[in-house]
Amino acid sequence: MTRKYNHYCPVAFSLEVIGGKWSFTIIRDLLTKPLRFSDLLQYSSNVTPKGLTLTLRQLEEAGIVEREEQPGHREVWYRLTQAGEDLRPVVEAMKEWGLRHAMRPPLQGEVVRPDLAMGVITDSLNKRGRKLPQPATWLMCFTHGGTYVLSFDGAQWSTRKGEEADPDVRVTVSPEAWATFLAVKRIERDQYVQSMQLVGTPERVEEFWQTFVVREVPKHT
Repeated sequence: MTRKYNHYCPVAFSLEVIGGKWSFTIIRDLLTKPLRFSDLLQYSSNVTPKGLTLTLRQLEEAGIVEREEQPGHREVWYRLTQAGEDLRPVVEAMKEWGLRHAMRPPLQGEVVRPDLAMGVITDSLNKRGRKLPQPATWLMCFTHGGTYVLSFDGAQWSTRKGEEADPDVRVTVSPEAWATFLAVKRIERDQYVQSMQLVGTPERVEEFWQTFVVREVPKHT
């Protein structure tokens, strides 16, 4: 149920439309591409089917989300309308604010999605202007959630889901350990390096650690 503020203000109006518990996480995911109900249910983790149905219905009525049904197919796809797309800078600003002021390690039982974690670190590296002396390709092998390639082309960082035949560094880590490593203060990251297994030449492995401001680089094995 949407909340009514009884306050004549555009901020209050916006919250009445998109201030529901799951609204922004649904909008966040639909900003990447159209998704099915089952996709949204999986991505939102703790939302119930009833809760997701109610939230999608409210977003449809508000003109934020629209349904797409193809004749002869049972699947229903959800996509953002132009009004929904206009929320992209709002979501990006919330992501930046969360990184600066609300970042924390994951709680016990909290779902950590590798795709979101990789997107956040890629944005952070680019915004901080973190650069390497040479191009690099790192293969992030998550114990669950798939593999991702984090690359630096000499100017910008990028990430994609998939494999890389000959990465400079191969990293094996759980999504929870990776999120914890990134969330703690830089001066505290040294104590979490043992949660990751790295394979690569000593120089490229050291390059990886130094990118994340690990002061004492673990010995390469």
